[in-house]
Amino acid sequence: MAKSDYIAQGNAPFSTQQATFANGIGSYSTVLGLTPADITGQAADAKYFAYVVEWQTVLQNSASQAVSWTTLVRDGGNLPPTGAPVGPALPTAVPAVAPGIEGRFRALVRRIKSHPAYNEAMGKALGIEGSEKSAADLNNLAPAITAAVIGSAVQIGWGWQGHGSELDLIEIHVNRGHGYALLTYDTTPGYTDTAPFPATPEKWTYKAIYRVGDSPVGQWSAETSVTVGG
Repeated sequence: MAKSDYIAQGNAPFSTQQATFANGIGSYSTVLGLTPADITGQAADAKYFAYVVEWQTVLQNSASQAVSWTTLVRDGGNLPPTGAPVGPALPTAVPAVAPGIEGRFRALVRRIKSHPAYNEAMGKALGIEGSEKSAADLNNLAPAITAAVIGSAVQIGWGWQGHGSELDLIEIHVNRGHGYALLTYDTTPGYTDTAPFPATPEKWTYKAIYRVGDSPVGQWSAETSVTVGG
């Protein structure tokens, strides 16, 4: 029976998965042929991701308080007993790592699972075995994509939606005002469109579809647009 993607969905569950793996991999490192750099690198990724997840949570909570306070200041109302909100206490920083933690983790897990000494019991202990599921019906599956202007490029957000073990890649098309054309085939969630922006404002629209091997599967995504240039 097929299994779901072993990567935990959501940042907090993924952080927990990283910690579970980091805490357990030492018992299997020798038999699986891992190097000290493999172990320390993943541990650093786990610690930094836990830090940024906590950092994000603190700032989100603080932002919510700030919005409520701004509304009160503008519109009036009863002051809370605690008075104005104070700045948040951020978590203690840890050494930063390069972006791409999930990609590095997937590459490490692929190596581990291809080792002849690997077995499913190890994977369950390390949190890298997906749950069993019935074969998915991909006929109605459509990518969920986003587009945002970041600096001088457009960042295309996308993911596997829990079907990473059944899909091979995504095909992304762009319409820059002259009809859709192929932009890229991508295998790692998140793509940066680095095409130069026009001198005057212009709407760019994106859509995507998943692929298995040489064939598209499922449905096209909803279109998403951004205004660039000018």
